[in-house]
Amino acid sequence: MNEVILDGASIKTEPDFHKIMSTLLDFGPYYGKNLDALRDRLSNDVERPVTIIWLNSEQSRSCLGECFDKIVQIFEQTKQQDIQFNWDEKFDYILK
Repeated sequence: MNEVILDGASIKTEPDFHKIMSTLLDFGPYYGKNLDALRDRLSNDVERPVTIIWLNSEQSRSCLGECFDKIVQIFEQTKQQDIQFNWDEKFDYILK
């Protein structure tokens, strides 16, 4: 299983989140750096299996506010999509 460590202590703004995610998951120069682009990349382009482990997620929640909830919703939708497709190798996430 491929684990990706996302350290919430480094995420103060939505652009911080997109920059770090793009680097961790190698989204490349054409990543739109917005929530729609995140959804597209996670749904279609991220090699599975992968688990994103979001450390210090409560710190991110306090900095990002509503955006944090939207990101987690995208993570959950991607996870549920993989379950519905019954893929052997899936996307997952853990908030710590």
